[in-house]
Amino acid sequence: MRMRPTLSWTPTEDLRPGSTDPEPVAEALSAGGVLVLSGAGISTESGIPDYRGEGGSLRRHTPMTYQEFTASAQARRRYWARSHLGWRTFGRARPNAGHRAVTAFGRHGLLSGVITQNVDGLHQAAGSEDVVELHGSLDRVVCLSCGASGSRRDLARRMEEVNAGFEPVAARLNPDGDADLTDAQVGDFRVVPCAQCGGVLKPDVVFFGETVPPRRVERCRELVDGATSLLVLGSSLTVMSGLRFVRQAAQAGKPVLIVNRDPTRGDRHAVTRLTLPLGTALTALAARLDVPVDADEAP
Repeated sequence: MRMRPTLSWTPTEDLRPGSTDPEPVAEALSAGGVLVLSGAGISTESGIPDYRGEGGSLRRHTPMTYQEFTASAQARRRYWARSHLGWRTFGRARPNAGHRAVTAFGRHGLLSGVITQNVDGLHQAAGSEDVVELHGSLDRVVCLSCGASGSRRDLARRMEEVNAGFEPVAARLNPDGDADLTDAQVGDFRVVPCAQCGGVLKPDVVFFGETVPPRRVERCRELVDGATSLLVLGSSLTVMSGLRFVRQAAQAGKPVLIVNRDPTRGDRHAVTRLTLPLGTALTALAARLDVPVDADEAP
């Protein structure tokens, strides 16, 4: 039986209401040294859904767990069929105004770093440098047997070669890059092995039920230690992988500021939660601080 991961959060205390006043965030950015922690909410304006917002994928979709992926060949077939189809859309997503504003803040010397919980690579596509991908990236794959890593685009080409004619129509795309398919649509989809040793390939992302590599966590803690404040963008902070950095910053007396429409698990540690849409809020903040933001180059 496929169990649903424990991913929900219900407030157990009264939280301060959200605000539409951007001044605290503007002041933090003006002071510089801001560490950004971004979540799925910053990518929704790029067409990638989030997990927990209104219409979030967890209302209809149970993400693959590490334990299920490693234990079941049928689960891997289902995952890779859905992910192979979803990658065609996911891989074409473009950075939005929020990503471009974060890049502009970095280039203007206002940020000390960027940690993202997302696996879409859109911060880097917008021009941000030295981004720590807390949960990895979907554009890479890794072999669970020999540890070899490779390009997702190369894997997609190999899968297309052995699955000619695989063109089901997916109902929806999910934030982890796979698409909603029925078992009938998955059919006898063929999964390709590691080209070097024949082992099992996995996307180079942290699945639910899997731990973030310790060195990566340590790097994030170092970034928190070196920051003057922490700015959370588009994350409910429901899972501990991101919340621990909010707690670390608050315990060190560093201001925590959140831009997220809905309440978050980190609100009790924050000096403010700005409830404006991310793209709008960050673009307005850039204009307020006289920080030029690159225009969307889409035709």
